[in-house]
Amino acid sequence: MAARQASTRDLEREFDWFARLLDARFQLYFQLEGTPPAAMPPPPDLGASDSAYAQFLHEHIRDDLLARTALVLVLVQALRPRLLDLFHTRNSTFDRRFTEFGGVRAGTDGDFTPTGETLAFLLGGDSLDTRLAVIDLLAEEGMLARADILHTAPGEEPMRSALRLGRDTLARMALVDATGPAIGTNFPAQRIETALDWSDLVLHPGTRAQIGEIAAWIEHGTTLMHEWGMQRLLRPGYRSLFYGPPGTGKTMTAALLGVSTGRPVYKIDLSLVISKYIGETEKNLARVFDQAQSRGWLLFFDEADALFGKRGESKDAHDRYANQEVAFLLQRIETFDGIAILASNYRDNIDEAFARRFESIIHFPLPRAEERRELWRKALPAMAQLADDVDLDALSREHGLTGGAIVNAIRFAALASLADGGRPIGRAHLLQAIRREYAKEGRSG
Repeated sequence: MAARQASTRDLEREFDWFARLLDARFQLYFQLEGTPPAAMPPPPDLGASDSAYAQFLHEHIRDDLLARTALVLVLVQALRPRLLDLFHTRNSTFDRRFTEFGGVRAGTDGDFTPTGETLAFLLGGDSLDTRLAVIDLLAEEGMLARADILHTAPGEEPMRSALRLGRDTLARMALVDATGPAIGTNFPAQRIETALDWSDLVLHPGTRAQIGEIAAWIEHGTTLMHEWGMQRLLRPGYRSLFYGPPGTGKTMTAALLGVSTGRPVYKIDLSLVISKYIGETEKNLARVFDQAQSRGWLLFFDEADALFGKRGESKDAHDRYANQEVAFLLQRIETFDGIAILASNYRDNIDEAFARRFESIIHFPLPRAEERRELWRKALPAMAQLADDVDLDALSREHGLTGGAIVNAIRFAALASLADGGRPIGRAHLLQAIRREYAKEGRSG
């Protein structure tokens, strides 16, 4: 609530500035008699504010007056539309509304929704230079669209298209509760979270040490690059390959890196990446990369060998297009000023030319007997009782399961115990659960 109040306080100052800006523009444009020439007022200085709104301006808008005016214009329409009533003024000469105001109206007397034309009029009147600057700003590849701050309708001419806030722009300013972008064909990524912490993760000591290198980059990378001047020698961002069998902790590690560093982690859904429409794959992935770069997300590509694996010669148009998609992803990942983690079951599945581009390659091996013993111990429910014939040390030595398989086995055994009246989990329960896991992997045991 305090965060919202701080942002609301600053937004009130912005709206007051907007009202004065709008009055000044109308006075200048219509040269009202008896009114002294108006000066366009500067925006309020929020440099000393610690609100989420002020921080948002600092990170994304900085000193760009056009971008800031565009943002406030759309916020006004969303939160205080009465300030736009002046745009309902009619041209008495032609008995119609002023074309130069732009805007989209819902019916004869409906709300006024600003367009690029409105923004150009507000800051420049009929200035051609301002109109061209607005066209650049509102382009699909422009800064506001890339950061998902505001958009025009896809495929429409920006000067005539309604300006709309990005899906969670208000949440990023702490004005509403955060929801995050929804996964879909236009946004092929989904946030992954975990309620666990590092103490719940059992890894080989060498693997854990390498994970610490990524955490160190997240914490100190900006200092290294900019204060220590290493941006002359190093590429932006950090790329890591996690490889190892399923269930060895790759996804959980990525989620915990996000938790421990306060950064959202988004997993790329590869089933949504490949579009049947040529050119759409690049657009959809560009949308994810742009938002990740502007918001500090970690990107996690699961089963990355599906896209980054070894490829033969292009035999047909489909192969050539697949290679084109990989080339696009390679370029975006290499220039991504953030953390990109790619996961694969097998190290050898990743093309060697691409593997050389990683800052780290981290192996997630099958857990050893002592690690399996720890996994069994941590995963057993606190309420569960073990029968006297259960020897976790022996189970750990005799059965080479991954962490994921151990959790699945405990779930099956615990449910069997509950179905049996809550009797203690016995060796027979666990062995049956272990055989089920072997069967899923095509093994006998």
